[in-house]
Amino acid sequence: MDTAELTRMANQMADYFAAYGHDEAVAGIADHIEKFWDPRMRRGLLDHVRAGGAGLDPLVIEASARLTLPADR
Repeated sequence: MDTAELTRMANQMADYFAAYGHDEAVAGIADHIEKFWDPRMRRGLLDHVRAGGAGLDPLVIEASARLTLPADR
């Protein structure tokens, strides 16, 4: 999956969870990504964040710090 698609999907989550308040939104985004995104998607998102995270909602960037790194590449 390309970076633009991962960014779009992650930002949709940020839009949804923003109504929950900051801390709950960050936790909700991280939890959803951990549970439902496959390791390649998580790796792609984390690589994008490390490269500067262009286009990502700040809630997604903050939530990414809570994600575990997938072992497979």
